[in-house]
Amino acid sequence: MRVGPDTGATGDEPPATEPRTGWFGLWDGFFAVSYLLTAVLLFFSGGPTAAQAAAIGALTLIVPWYAGLGRGLMTGQAYGRKNLIFAAGLVALFCLTTWFGLISSFSLYAVAPMLIMTLPMRQAVGWLAVANLFPVLVTWIRSEELGIPPWSALPLSLLSYALSILLGVWIKRVTRQSRERAELIEELRRTQERVARLSHEAGISAERERLAREIHDTLAQGLTSIISLVQAAESNVRDAPDQASGHLSRAGQVARESLAEAREFVAALTPPTLRGGSLVQAVRRQADGLVADTGLDVRTSVRGEEEPLPMPVNVVLLRSMQEAVANVRKHAAGARAVDVVMTFEQDAVRLLVRDDGEGFTPEGDHDGYGLRGMRARVAEINGTVSVGSRPGGGTAVEVRVPVTATAGTAGEVSVPVTAAAGTAAEERARG
Repeated sequence: MRVGPDTGATGDEPPATEPRTGWFGLWDGFFAVSYLLTAVLLFFSGGPTAAQAAAIGALTLIVPWYAGLGRGLMTGQAYGRKNLIFAAGLVALFCLTTWFGLISSFSLYAVAPMLIMTLPMRQAVGWLAVANLFPVLVTWIRSEELGIPPWSALPLSLLSYALSILLGVWIKRVTRQSRERAELIEELRRTQERVARLSHEAGISAERERLAREIHDTLAQGLTSIISLVQAAESNVRDAPDQASGHLSRAGQVARESLAEAREFVAALTPPTLRGGSLVQAVRRQADGLVADTGLDVRTSVRGEEEPLPMPVNVVLLRSMQEAVANVRKHAAGARAVDVVMTFEQDAVRLLVRDDGEGFTPEGDHDGYGLRGMRARVAEINGTVSVGSRPGGGTAVEVRVPVTATAGTAGEVSVPVTAAAGTAAEERARG
């Protein structure tokens, strides 16, 4: 037989996470104190020795009955046949010890909470009525022997009964809240595990994207340049050996630079082109490399006063320059001149790379991996990338990165905190 939960409805309570039971040690202490006080009261109550022994014996039997059966039921959530057996045995032992010693009704302080915690509230109310009214019955039957009026225990028993019901409502509410809190904690734990798993997967995906961008912006572009230079040398080796030798010399230089980039990439250090020089110098070197590789007329200019920038901003602008130069090599067919303009404004730095090649229709889908990687990299420091082009009118790629002058220190520039933190995290992740 199964009985319903507190609401009185039939059926089992839905399974849920076990509430915390650390408080149960306090209850064990309270039960022990109640037993000892009741036993002491019985011992010093006087009367026939046999009745005293019988009352103390019945009272003592409650201890193993609670320890062996009731304690486990009081920490459970479902109600079943064992709960009813425990309640019936507990009330029977209480009634037996009260019959032999009316003073043992003091043990109701422990009996009532045990009935409340092991039974649904509706059933507990019935068993509490039996336990609280039994001392009244004993007084009525043995009034002459005890020397007290028959109904003298009734007001105290009714008050005890009412207080027991109030105690039961409070205990049930505390238990329910404890269980709900345990369920919330378990749900929070599961949610944290899901978040940790998703964060791990997102971190793996972001790291793969970062590695792809780094490889594309360094090794892939270097290898592309080397291939182009070797092919040019092969076509000139017979007719123009000096020019072929120049192409091969340039290919060797690009190979060494690419190797240095690869080593620094693995070590997560500052790009070699930025070490020991400014961003403008690094941009000029990229422009000079484009001239050496393609023979294009590359004009580099700086507008505004150059300011020292945070390394994350330098890295992003340099990689953007490398990508723009690579796009000129690959896509600007028929181009004769390239303009590279760096502009230092009060609140931003701009990098513009413009060619006079054949151009394209901006409405089409022309964002290859290089441009997507450039946009993603620039977005990490709150920057923007704009691409303008038209058929026969060349192409212009502009990168804008916002910066803010540090208050009270002339010439210093800092990136917004969130942007700098995001890019710094990327630089640390390279290790």
